[in-house]
Amino acid sequence: MKKIINGLSVFIEGNSKNKSIIFIHGFPYDHNMWKSQIDVLSNNYFCVAYDIRGLGESPIGDGQFTMESFVDDLETIIDELNLEKPIIFGLSMGGYISLRALERMQYKFSAAILCDTRSEADNNEGKLKRAAAIKRINTEGLAPFVNDFIRNCFAEDYKKNKEAELRKIIEKSSGFCPVGVKGSLLAMLGRTDTTQNLCNIKIPTLLVCGEKDSLTPPSVMKEMFHKVPNAEYVEIKNAGHMTPIENPEEVNNAIINFLSKLN
Repeated sequence: MKKIINGLSVFIEGNSKNKSIIFIHGFPYDHNMWKSQIDVLSNNYFCVAYDIRGLGESPIGDGQFTMESFVDDLETIIDELNLEKPIIFGLSMGGYISLRALERMQYKFSAAILCDTRSEADNNEGKLKRAAAIKRINTEGLAPFVNDFIRNCFAEDYKKNKEAELRKIIEKSSGFCPVGVKGSLLAMLGRTDTTQNLCNIKIPTLLVCGEKDSLTPPSVMKEMFHKVPNAEYVEIKNAGHMTPIENPEEVNNAIINFLSKLN
């Protein structure tokens, strides 16, 4: 079921009386990337997924986004839906939002799942890459950038064996408004470093990483894992940066195993 909250497109599945999980997608995707997880988890959990502002079906506004404004949007959704200590689940940019949310308001959550993400802010090289991406979108249009960026998110096995599915994903993201995509790039470029807060995360936390992730490789996520007290780490086989899409069965098993311990 779709709801509009503060202008954002929010999609809910499952019984609202069950424990809630809020899904925060990566860049430059939308809530549909979580389909394989929600199809399974909505049987026992109240699943809330939404399109980050400027992406998918959510409005663009002026396109001047910050990570703080993204966390504000997340907080508004939680409050409007009266979610009581949901489990926060973020991938990549969704992980950046999750990590800053945990820094700002950890008390609002009961557990966290951080997938293919990092706590460090962009270094100078990373900032220049974001700036170059914005320039490329301005000069060449959105489609060439999206094609190259998304292909880099997936492991070679997926690109070789599921080219048709990959093309659908690329086509969908290529249809987003360029202003919204550039707004996300600006938000990521300007985000703060949340590494110092990792040791302050007291809620149960699961870190998930694709073994072939070239954007946030296992070495990066293992460093995070060692800094979060009592965290768990699971490496997903035959997957790159988009583990929930590339190997949904193994990701789902890791999530279900983690959630079973919470109960």
